[in-house]
Amino acid sequence: MIEDLKGNESWRMFRIISEFTEGFDRLAELRCAVSIFGSARLPPESPYCQAAQTIAEILAGQGYGVITGGGPGIMEAANKGAWLKGAPSVGLNIQLPQEQKPNRYQNLALDFRYFFVRKVMFVKYSIGYVCMPGGFGTLDELFEALTLMQTHKTHPMPLVLFGVEYWSGLLNWIKDTLLAQELVDADEVGYISLTDDPLEVVATMNRHREWKRRKIAESAATTVDYKPKNP
Repeated sequence: MIEDLKGNESWRMFRIISEFTEGFDRLAELRCAVSIFGSARLPPESPYCQAAQTIAEILAGQGYGVITGGGPGIMEAANKGAWLKGAPSVGLNIQLPQEQKPNRYQNLALDFRYFFVRKVMFVKYSIGYVCMPGGFGTLDELFEALTLMQTHKTHPMPLVLFGVEYWSGLLNWIKDTLLAQELVDADEVGYISLTDDPLEVVATMNRHREWKRRKIAESAATTVDYKPKNP
């Protein structure tokens, strides 16, 4: 019995490696994408779903790809917006006990068994996050990104909370409790912004994209090309 358990764990390791390998391989050409998170439970006629599609369409028109979790609700609306504009529309689907039905607006779809592998793909290939109203999954992605940036495990990126009425209570608690008791720093809270305006979402991503371009250009300009001396 113990040997059987060891064998199962070994095969699990290979499945994990295969998911990382496929993800890195298939997303390697993805450039300048924004991840949009939100509830799978909201119907298409929800104002938040309509806003997610609008945001994705504007982002696509500005040269961004869009990444979602590949499911219904907010995810489908965001994928649809990118798909309608012919931009990369990526769905990082997850296998769940209650089967998630992939939406039909993905022109690049991956399937994951492990949440932690999937989360690596969101962080690695996103220039920023847009968090629409959602539940535990959306909160998980938001605080995962905050933790990684706080601990300098990933580069800073904007985290835009869309829906002032929905998110204000959480953001006020972060400021009035965590920040007030010095459990987080002001610059860490500064990664988060709050809006009801799709154009402001895109403007935030554009500013960050330009900042990254300047940093890359500055880094290239200061790089010294060392050549070996002649013998």
